[in-house]
Amino acid sequence: MDPQLLHSTADGVATVVIHHPAKRNAMTAGMWRSLPPLLDRLATAPSVRALVLTGEGGTFCAGADISTLRQSPGEAQGLALRAEEALAAFPKPTLAAIRGHCVGGGSQLAAACDLRFAEEGSLFGITPAKLGLVYPSSSTRRLVALVGPGTAKYLLFSGELIESERALRTGLVDEVLPAGGLAERVAEFTRVLVSRSRLTQAAAKEFADGRTDRDAHWAEQARGSGDAAEGVAAFLERRAPRFTWTV
Repeated sequence: MDPQLLHSTADGVATVVIHHPAKRNAMTAGMWRSLPPLLDRLATAPSVRALVLTGEGGTFCAGADISTLRQSPGEAQGLALRAEEALAAFPKPTLAAIRGHCVGGGSQLAAACDLRFAEEGSLFGITPAKLGLVYPSSSTRRLVALVGPGTAKYLLFSGELIESERALRTGLVDEVLPAGGLAERVAEFTRVLVSRSRLTQAAAKEFADGRTDRDAHWAEQARGSGDAAEGVAAFLERRAPRFTWTV
């Protein structure tokens, strides 16, 4: 099978799989280009409530296919940045499910997700210093927001890999699961996400990502949604809520 992004949707969760096992799921130029339009389609699909990004087999993503960097480093970086920004802008909750290597462009994509769950033994690294590349300013700011300036500098200055335990300790990942337990935990957690208020999630995502001009918009959405009344009623009646707000 050619290198590509595979996707499927089940029970409200879209799963995008980075599929290039011959090169540890390295992203080709075509794969970088295909991610933004794929995300656009999934963002507008009523059946999609959350998105999981993962890699084929035992590797998340080993970064960009180096052959693309040899041809045109600037163009390759531009493609990666556009893919990263499209993922960060996805309007529904996103979760990176990580096994094995999550390096270079792989870490760039993982950091653009809202949450990151990793299997123990996974390795993380951001490697432009090994290639003489300048990491994009927006990607650097996103990394600093996750791990703080000290760890961001450690990763960017050295290009060294860190293990899942340190990634958890520094905030690069949110949960570390025992070997073999990642898929079950991701499925369990995404069921939780799908059951919650999309209104709450959409507003929280914008606020957490730094939007400061949308308070009035979300207050208006909340007044007209009925989600709060439904949530309170469901709590008092000891039943699962049936939230109805949609984008």
